[in-house]
Amino acid sequence: MPAPQDDSLDIDLYDQPGHLIRRAQQIAVSIFHDALGRDVTPVQYAILRMLQERPGIDQVTLAQEVALDTSTAAEIAVRLEAKGWIVRELLPRRQRRLVLTPAGEEMLARLVPGVHELQARLFEGFEAQEQQDFMRLLRKFVHLNNEQSRAPLRRAVVDPAAGS
Repeated sequence: MPAPQDDSLDIDLYDQPGHLIRRAQQIAVSIFHDALGRDVTPVQYAILRMLQERPGIDQVTLAQEVALDTSTAAEIAVRLEAKGWIVRELLPRRQRRLVLTPAGEEMLARLVPGVHELQARLFEGFEAQEQQDFMRLLRKFVHLNNEQSRAPLRRAVVDPAAGS
């Protein structure tokens, strides 16, 4: 429900969702690095996880699946390939197929304990129902505002019976 129009700026900064979302992102990234180290960034982790779930997807689809613009996804893919964690294979029409390497799989396996620590620390002080409510509302917020993003999420429907 939209707030009534008022020309004054008497809304407390900490009652403004945009500010709190920015702070939540700062906190999440800080805890991410504390729990998982600095070898991988949160966005690199998202790309590696998507490639683990959808091996061999093309770079454009990958960008859509993790809500990145294609040039950013391409730059990150180059960095991940330089680290030896993925392979980029050239396809017809200048597309690139991306696959995790064994080193990339090993990196993800090493991150598992840190991912669990990250989740626990992000929800420290939350009751189980509060965690569920927060995640439900956060997913709803992201879904309802997806088209406002510079790089909207585009999820492909994957038929598990058909494979990737």
